[in-house]
Order: sequence, then structure tokens, then C-alpha cells
Amino acid sequence: MQVHQEKYLHRIWVIILATLAALIGAVGPIALTLHLSLTRATSVEEQRLQYFAQRALERTNMTFRGANAALNKFDYMNVALCSEEHIRQMRMVTVTSRNVDDIGYVENGALKCTAGGLTHKKIKQAPVDFTTQDGISVSLGTTPEVSGGKSMAALYHNSYVALIDSERFTDIILDPTIQLVVQTSNGKLLGALNDPNLARINTMINTPTKRENRAYGGDHLFAVVRDAGLVAVAVEPHSNILGQLQRERMVLLPFGFLMAAFIVGIVIWVLRRRLSPLGELKIAVERREFVVYYQPIVKLSTGLCIGAEALVRWQHPDGSMTRPDLFIPLAEESGLILPITDQVIAAVVRDMKKCLASNSGLHIAINLSAQDIKTGRVLAVLESALRDTGIKPKQIWLEATERGFMDIEAARTTICRARTMGFAVAIDDFGTGYSSLSYLLGFPLDALKIDKSFIDTIGTDSATSSVTPHIIGMAKTLQLDIIAEGIETQEQADYLLAREVEYGQGWLFAKALPAEEFLNFYRRNQASKVEAV
Repeated sequence: MQVHQEKYLHRIWVIILATLAALIGAVGPIALTLHLSLTRATSVEEQRLQYFAQRALERTNMTFRGANAALNKFDYMNVALCSEEHIRQMRMVTVTSRNVDDIGYVENGALKCTAGGLTHKKIKQAPVDFTTQDGISVSLGTTPEVSGGKSMAALYHNSYVALIDSERFTDIILDPTIQLVVQTSNGKLLGALNDPNLARINTMINTPTKRENRAYGGDHLFAVVRDAGLVAVAVEPHSNILGQLQRERMVLLPFGFLMAAFIVGIVIWVLRRRLSPLGELKIAVERREFVVYYQPIVKLSTGLCIGAEALVRWQHPDGSMTRPDLFIPLAEESGLILPITDQVIAAVVRDMKKCLASNSGLHIAINLSAQDIKTGRVLAVLESALRDTGIKPKQIWLEATERGFMDIEAARTTICRARTMGFAVAIDDFGTGYSSLSYLLGFPLDALKIDKSFIDTIGTDSATSSVTPHIIGMAKTLQLDIIAEGIETQEQADYLLAREVEYGQGWLFAKALPAEEFLNFYRRNQASKVEAV
């Protein structure tokens, strides 16, 4: 009852874990797809912002280069300063330059003339805020009278000054939802578009990060581009990615659903295999969950333990056991009985090596399946396992049921080879199969085991109670050793002893015991018999 309850709880845990795996498998790919969609949409928008910021820097540098070219024209001009020709030349350069709004001549701190004509206004040059790559000094925030109070950038070269409208630095086509700022690396504003929040943008620029593309405060995206002392920042609301996000999801979500369906299908498939008896048995074989118990075999005339039958048990990780009659038929049907036999042989050698090597009269009986008998592979496994252990082949008895003799020629070959190698061979559960007498006559056997079902009829009026004496008689005629299985009462033991049955096993003597308990039983049995003598 407890074993079944533990197995039930084990299955419940497997189902719970599989359900969690299925949920993760279903939700995980879709969540990952949504995350990838957001990441890709954000990346696309960040690249777009970076493009605009880069364009703004290119426009700014182009403006500086144009102003520099305009100022350089006066280096080689040979006309009277502030003459009509000089003013006309300044006017011509201003008109033909796309990047200059006005040009003036300065002498001793006074603006002597401009492209607009003569003037004697004293000017004070503002501090230099920036120096271009061409060596032009730039003062920002200049407000000349001709600008109507509008702040302009002043570029000084030798005795000339060029005025540039700040809008020229950001003169690019831009979505109205995107804000743009171009400034010097020390924070002096050159130009801006779409009324940006300068305080927020300065925070963005100064935020330490490995990436120049990032989300700010969760509600804005921005890109920062730096070049030769200039910084351009493009900013847009995070909501601008919704369109791109929708496109990404239309592409990626179908793959997410397919992956989720695939993973859930795999989980269901694994669960069905794991919860099926065959699936659990395969896992048990892989994990080597099989242990061997030893049921003592005693000599009925003396009570001396002369051996044991190795009985395989399936011990689950939680300590619970599955009876052999529940898994042996499935193991034989699926072919898993072969690796189980190998594990039993390995366990017998491991458990009994020392005791068998020091007690040549002790033997261990190992049950063979029909496939073991048919293929004969088990003999090579035994030979390898016993090598250099001190265990003699005669100390290993091989027990086979009548099912193992269905392929007569293969069975005869295996049995003959086993006996040639020194192993004893016994027919197990005799009388429960078919054509029992033909087996006895047709195979070179050493012993016969009477099935418990016949022992149970001893002393009863059962219709099969008369079969037991006939089995004993046939075995005696063929000079086979006889082992009676399932002896539970003294009456049964006395009956068998009276008919000269040599050996017996059953709960009257001991139940199947773990290795250490059997060894203790064997030592006590030997000691008690020595004392009795």
C-alpha cells in the first residue's frame, strides 16, 4: 500500500513538473518573441535617431567649412579697407555663401564696415567657445543689431568676422516628434530643432553608459553622436516605436507560437514516455536502479545453507520497491531484460565476491531470461565478470524457465556451452510450462526446481497434489538435484525430506534478504551447524 502511494506521489510530482515545463515552454518563446520584437523595434528607432544626429553634425561641420572658405577669400583681397569695392566684395561673398549671414571688418576693437556698409560701432569680441578644425575661433550667443535681437554665432579670422544664424547648424529635414540639439562638448548650444528640453538632453549626454543609444527614464529614446568637440543629440518619445514594434511582432510572433507549440509537444511526448511503465523501466535501467536480494537455499537433511537464489528488485530513488512480477514481463517483452541481467551479474559479483571466493561450497543461482538463453550472450558477460575474482564457475548456477527452451536448438547450444564452462544449469518453475518431460529428456541439466504452486498442495486434497511426487520421481530417474521452492511449513519440509528432496528454499528458512543481511544469515547458519556437530 505504501509503495503504491509513493509511486502515486512520484507520478504526481512528475506531472506537476511537466506541467510547469509545458507552461514555461508555452509562455517562454512568446515572451522571448515579444522581448525580441521590442528590442528590434527599439534598435531600429535608435539607428534612425543616430542617423539624424549624424546628419546634424555633418550639417554643422559643413556650415563651419563654408564660413571658413568665405573668410579665407579676404586673405588675398587687395582693395582699400572699407572702400566701396571692399564693401561690395564682402557683400558678394555674403550673398554667394549659403552658410554666412553677414561679414564685417574689425579694426582696433571697432566694427569699421560690414557687407551692409560703413559703421563705427565699437564691438567687444565675446569669449571663444569653440575652435573649428580649420582654426576658426567661434563665439556663441552673439546678438548683433542686424539680427534683430536673434542670437548668432560669430566666427573670427584675422580682422574679419562672419555671422551665422544658429538654425543653419540643424538645417535638416526632421520629423516633428523628434527633438534635435547640436552643441559643443563643453555644453555650449549651437542649434536646436523642435524645442528640445535642454536640461533633460544634458542629463542624457552626461549619463555614463557603454552605449550612445538608449532609453531615458523609460519614456524617451535618444542617440548621441560625438565628433571633434561637437555633440549632436536626437530625442523622441518612446511611443514612437509602436509602429515599428507592430511590424516586428507580425514577423516574429508566428515563430514564437510555432516554437511554443513545438516545446509543449516535446514535453507531452516526454511526459507520456516518462509516465508509461516502459518509459519508467528504461530510465531505471539507465540509472541502474536494480538491486539484488538473496533467498537462502538450504540442505533439507542438515539445515545447512549451501547457496542462495539472486532475486532482482527494482528500487526507486525514494526507496520504494516494485515487485518483479510487475516489471519482468515488460522487461522481457521490450528487450530490457538483457541489461537487467547484466546488472544482476555485476551486483552478485560485487556483493558475494569475498564470500564465494572463501567458501567454495557456496553457490549463487542467477535467473536467465528466454533471450539470455536464446542468444547465449550472457555467458560472455559472466566470463568477463568472474575473471580474476576467485569465484569458480561451478559456484554460479544458471536457472532458466521453460519459456527459455522454446528455441530448442539455440537453448541446447547455450546450455551445453554453459556446462562446458563449468556452470550448473537448472530448470526453474518446472511443471508450469509446456512439454516439461521433453525438456528433461532433451537438455543436459544439473538440477530441477519444483514450483511453489506444487509445494502449496502438499498435505491438501488439491487435484494437483499428486503431481509433486511424480515430478520428484522423474528428477530422481534422470539423476537431477531437486530444489523445492516456496517452503513455508515444517510439514512441507518433512514431506520433501521423506522423499529425498535435497534442497529447499522458502520463508520457513528465510525470506529474500539484502546482501549484507544474507551474509550475516550465512555466517550464523554455518556457525550454528558447526556447534551442533
